[in-house]
Amino acid sequence: MKRFHVHVAVHDLQQSIRFYSALFGARPSVEKLDYAKWMLDDPRVNFAISTRGNQPGLDHLGIQAESEAELEEVGSRLAQADVSVMPQKGASCCYAKSDKYWTLDPQGVAWESFHTLDSVPTYGSDTSIELGERKQAACCAP
Repeated sequence: MKRFHVHVAVHDLQQSIRFYSALFGARPSVEKLDYAKWMLDDPRVNFAISTRGNQPGLDHLGIQAESEAELEEVGSRLAQADVSVMPQKGASCCYAKSDKYWTLDPQGVAWESFHTLDSVPTYGSDTSIELGERKQAACCAP
């Protein structure tokens, strides 16, 4: 079963951890100096925050697949959506190694579809997504 993913850039990580921990009724499952992530089952979401974004607010949305087959299914659906899609294999981002597909929706919101393979000791690097004539910043985008 897939999981919805939201990544929000924040000014103050500790203040945001306190807020979201109260909102979700749970502490983060991953907590680093610049990043925190909640893997919630109700609602079923991978909610991440970091101090790494260009500006505070929504960084990107996504769909986390539990298997390579689920990821390929999402990639096939994106191909049918008539949008530019950028595959990324073995990417190190947000303290995880993942296979991904990046795209931008019609409003310019970055979407990351991914299957996590392993954890890694570093955050990764922030870059921007350039698909066609559109460009959007997102954490760890290729």
